[in-house]
Amino acid sequence: MTTTATVPKMDTPAIYDDLHRKLVTAQFDHGEKLKSEELRHTYGCSANTIREVLFRLSTVGLVAFEEQRGFRARRTSRERQHDLTQFRILLEQEGASLSMKHGDIEWEARLSAAHHKLSHIEGEVRRTGSVEHVLPLWSNAEWEFHDTLISACNSPLLRETYKTIYDQFRQQLVSRASNYGYYVDNIEEHRAILEAALARDEALCRQHIHDHLARNMIS
Repeated sequence: MTTTATVPKMDTPAIYDDLHRKLVTAQFDHGEKLKSEELRHTYGCSANTIREVLFRLSTVGLVAFEEQRGFRARRTSRERQHDLTQFRILLEQEGASLSMKHGDIEWEARLSAAHHKLSHIEGEVRRTGSVEHVLPLWSNAEWEFHDTLISACNSPLLRETYKTIYDQFRQQLVSRASNYGYYVDNIEEHRAILEAALARDEALCRQHIHDHLARNMIS
C-alpha cells in the first residue's frame, strides 16, 4: 500500500468505499497481504469492522481470503486477465446494444458529457505523460463513461454484473508499473465508441468496444 497515514474516523460504508477505491486504483499491490491490525489503526475502527469490510470485498472478487493466512488483494494471472476481458467485452457490447435501442436524448446527452470529461482528463495525461496526478479523476471519469454507455439497457442485473466485472478487470490490469493501465490510444477509441453509439450503429459500436479491450486478452 502506498500510504499508512491515519484518516479521520469513518463509518463502515465509508471504509468499504475507501478500500474499494484503493484496490481498483493500485494503492495495494497485487497479492499484498491486507493486515487487519494495520487497517484498524488507519481507519480508527475495530478489528471486527475491518474483517467485515474485507469479507464484503471478497464477495465482489477484489480480495482473496485464505484460512490461517487471512486476506490479500487479488493476485494477477494471465488466465484471469483473459477471462475478465472476454466477459467484460460481452457485457459491455450487450449493454451498449440495448442502450442504443432504448436510450433517449437524455441518455445521449449524458453519454456526451461523460465523454467530454474523460477526453479532457485523457488529454491532460497525454500532455504530461503521467496518470498519477489525476488518478482519482481519471478513474472516476473512465468508469462514468463506460457505465453511462450501458445505462439505458433497462437491465439492473446486467449493470450490477458489469460493475463487478469492471472493477475486477481494473484491479487486474492497473498497476503503477503500467502507468495505471493508461494507453494513449484510449482517446481515439473512446471517441469512436461514442460516435457509433450516438449514430445508433450497433454493429460498429460493438466492434469498437471489442477493439478497445481486446488487447488485454491473452492469445
